[in-house]
Amino acid sequence: MPTHTTHSPPATHSPPASRAWTPDSWRACPIRQVPAYPDLTKLEDMEARLRRFPPLVFAGEARRLKAALAQASEGKAFVLQGGDCAESFTDFTANVIRDTFRVLLQMAVVLTFGASLPVVKMGRMAGQFAKPRSSDTETVDGITLPSYRGDIINGPEFSAEARIPDPQRMEFGYFQSASTLNLLRAFSSGGYADLHEVHRWNLDFVERSPLSERYKILAQRIDETLAFMAACGMTSATTRDLRETDFYISHEALLLPYEQALARVDSTTGDWYGCSAHFLWIGDRTRQADGAHVEFLRGLKNPLGMKVGPTQEPDDLLRLLDLLNPANEAGRITLISRMGAEKVGARLPPLLRAVERAGHKVLWLCDPMHGNTVTTGSKLKTRNFDAILNEVRGFFDVHAAEGTWAGGVHVEMTGSDVTECIGGAHQLSETDLTERYETFCDPRLNAEQSLELAFLVAEELKARREPAAAPPLAAQ
Repeated sequence: MPTHTTHSPPATHSPPASRAWTPDSWRACPIRQVPAYPDLTKLEDMEARLRRFPPLVFAGEARRLKAALAQASEGKAFVLQGGDCAESFTDFTANVIRDTFRVLLQMAVVLTFGASLPVVKMGRMAGQFAKPRSSDTETVDGITLPSYRGDIINGPEFSAEARIPDPQRMEFGYFQSASTLNLLRAFSSGGYADLHEVHRWNLDFVERSPLSERYKILAQRIDETLAFMAACGMTSATTRDLRETDFYISHEALLLPYEQALARVDSTTGDWYGCSAHFLWIGDRTRQADGAHVEFLRGLKNPLGMKVGPTQEPDDLLRLLDLLNPANEAGRITLISRMGAEKVGARLPPLLRAVERAGHKVLWLCDPMHGNTVTTGSKLKTRNFDAILNEVRGFFDVHAAEGTWAGGVHVEMTGSDVTECIGGAHQLSETDLTERYETFCDPRLNAEQSLELAFLVAEELKARREPAAAPPLAAQ
């Protein structure tokens, strides 16, 4: 295992397409964003230990998600992916998990109505512990230490001891992921996801919102739809889909020793699956075609995502799609656009056109968070709600102009009442940020802002799918 953030490829390095894949073939490739573990023997011992643990998810579940994403890529579903920027070992309670799951359900109900399509729900949960960093080190008051890379690698406290990468953290991350996933399964199938209950929560949100009048019409129409369904005999007692929901977990596959240790061969097909999550994605910093992350993920059969930022060139994107999806399988690849509100209109269209011309079957999501991060005068990172919404609208506009399907949104959010993003209906300002600024990495939408975004996106979806109103009879 290399001990540097980057290294040069060996002289015998060959392009991924010409090399047989194995679970450890990535180790011969150049790698970025890798922690410098001081004791490689301890790292190897932990990898061997994790290989003996049960899988967190199963191949059949990943195949079911891939089929749902294939439907979304064809415009027959919409995708909501959301959760923490980086999960924390310390902020780990049933209430935290429940509250985030609850807000995602609330958002999904609103988006389902706006799109008039099923919503595929994926949480950035039960494994989103590792984070890429723009610098290997961090300096505070003249002291320089290794950067915090997520709880599965090192600690957020600014001390030399906390910042040492520790392989033991992988085991803790595994068991916390297993506990989180166990609770999510219980919530999704045990009655907590009942559609009528979720809608009641949304009605409570509408009453509290400064934009309540704007949201009431949408909420009332959902209420009327549920009442009609009940009159037709479709209630929670008679219809499974009204009381239960499918919910999938996802995270960035950044820490490759952990990911390889949890890869398993499916007994029914003989294929390799990443069993740390149903859906794994490659970040904007680790999407090099000859890099270790692309090499590892190309051999797994999970549905995969890839972040696509403003520096992505069309030819490089097409090469990556050839590597990651040589069979051009629908549902296999999700491209997550993260351009920034000011760049999406210029940078996204050439990529859409190149993918369409090449005939690649992909699903496009909008990540309106990462391209809109700013730093305040007090050195706190934040995001402006208006910029987030503007990027989503710009994403929809580009797809409409190109005749392609805007398939979903990918957001960093929490069910907690944090104050990390400015703006929104309650008009949080920079002075409000310090009230409950709790993130160790990137700022997240709080519960109110997340629901507000869902209602506004639902309005966009509804307006775009309805034809222009016919002129009044008197004018015809």
